[in-house]
Amino acid sequence: MADQPDVMEAGPLTAGQVACLAAYVTAVVLWAWSEWLNYRLKHSKKAQSHAHSEASGADAEGKPLLPLGGTHVDVEASSVNGAPGSPAPAELGKPSYAWTSSAFYRCLMLDEEALLACREALRSAVEFGTILAWFYVADRTSLIAPGTKSYTRDTFLFIFLVLTIVAGSYTLKQHRSLLLHRTQTEEWKGWMQVLFLLYHYFNAKEIYNAIRVFIAAYVWMTGFGNFSYYYRTADFGIGRFCQMMWRLNFLVLFCCLALNNSYMLYYICPMHTLFTVMVYVALALGARYNKSDLAIWLKIAACFLAVFIFWDLKFVFYALWTPFMFLMGYSDPRRPASDHLYEWHFRSSLDRYIWIYGMICAFMHPKIEKFLQAVDAMETKRRRVTRAVLIAFWAGVGYAWYHYVYLLPKIEYNKVHPYTSWIPITVFFMLRNLTPPMRSFSMGLYGWLGCITLETYIGQFHTWLLSKRPDGQPIYLLTLLPGYPLLNFALVTGLYVALSHRLFQTTSTLKDAVVPHDDNRLLLRNLLMMCMVAGVAGCFGFLMVEARKMVAP
Repeated sequence: MADQPDVMEAGPLTAGQVACLAAYVTAVVLWAWSEWLNYRLKHSKKAQSHAHSEASGADAEGKPLLPLGGTHVDVEASSVNGAPGSPAPAELGKPSYAWTSSAFYRCLMLDEEALLACREALRSAVEFGTILAWFYVADRTSLIAPGTKSYTRDTFLFIFLVLTIVAGSYTLKQHRSLLLHRTQTEEWKGWMQVLFLLYHYFNAKEIYNAIRVFIAAYVWMTGFGNFSYYYRTADFGIGRFCQMMWRLNFLVLFCCLALNNSYMLYYICPMHTLFTVMVYVALALGARYNKSDLAIWLKIAACFLAVFIFWDLKFVFYALWTPFMFLMGYSDPRRPASDHLYEWHFRSSLDRYIWIYGMICAFMHPKIEKFLQAVDAMETKRRRVTRAVLIAFWAGVGYAWYHYVYLLPKIEYNKVHPYTSWIPITVFFMLRNLTPPMRSFSMGLYGWLGCITLETYIGQFHTWLLSKRPDGQPIYLLTLLPGYPLLNFALVTGLYVALSHRLFQTTSTLKDAVVPHDDNRLLLRNLLMMCMVAGVAGCFGFLMVEARKMVAP
């Protein structure tokens, strides 16, 4: 049972929070105006004759095109062809990189064409901001009283088993029989995330070591997935890289600003960001040699050496990261620590090698897949014997790891985790892919949840669990139905999953609108504009905070 809630009233807004509020109000105004323009256009049909509509250039399917600003606009069009940062509809044939031609600038100038074209992106921005506002209300005010955690193994296992039965019974789907394909890894992430979240919700300390393995598996997938993509496509374009950075950090950035939290509170995000960058750098440097097996093994060896130098030699780690204390520093306000880099060193050290093992597995993937296919092609008796031997071998390895490693106490386990986490991961994916039916079936429900693991990880801090203070760990429960713990769990879980899904959708829409994949010049312009807007918003927030201090009694 957690301590009694030490609820804090929402204090004065910080400069970052004022900046976020100003951006949100601006987005609401622009979106509302775009919706009004769209409404006006649709209903102006009544004043148009059918002949005039045809003369104005109705399309082949009869969609009405109405005159606006010297061009004709499809009154049913969405923002697909006119996202912020993209050329305006009238300029699609010849992209313009001038700041004044950007949809963002034109929206600020209340350009009607731009507002109509950007309606979907503006709606996503408003929805994103509204969810963050809810996070603030739930986690930074006393409007919602927090509940305390309690753990019952029976309830914990019941919830997970029922969800798994439903997922296996009603959402099972078949696909190609491939080793570790995307659908299977999303399912893997999904069921691990469920256990990870239930561990936090119920404070299930007895599965701490399993959670460490799950986090290692996520980091393993970072190495596996990124290596597979870059090795196969040789796409080292800055556009794709920036899209990945946006995916990993856009939501967490605004959570830090809106809730006055440190980046390291959400430690999964900096970990995945760092290891993604390291995979990118490893393959991008000397990319022309990536078709050589020897070169790949040398790069992998260099990664091991770099990790040893920058993590195992602790003084090197601190020398490297101390200048970035403003970003990577963290101290729990309930348990203040003098070493603000301890959390970053501890968290990243636990999984410092597993991403490299993910790269190795991705590199060896074709060979492992060919081996499994060769087993599938054996005559019946030999195939059964071979599979029985493989099952016995991997089960034996798994049992040995469980007995000699997993059952260790928390502190002792953490010491060996960086060097042993690859064992259960390998045992799982080898047994999971041993036969074609096992490779070709997956549970769609867990696969769907696996797609929104980033949003469920970040969102849990502020709308499923609560911390009730800046930089605080989420040690309380969101309680909307006091006195009814299971009904409350059902209600807040439904709300939490729905909001996480919407955050995934809105961040994806905004990413597509702002970060182009193949146009580096447009990307540079958008990045510069975002930096300028962030600077202006930050200055505005700072001035408002200082003005409040001056007029305060």
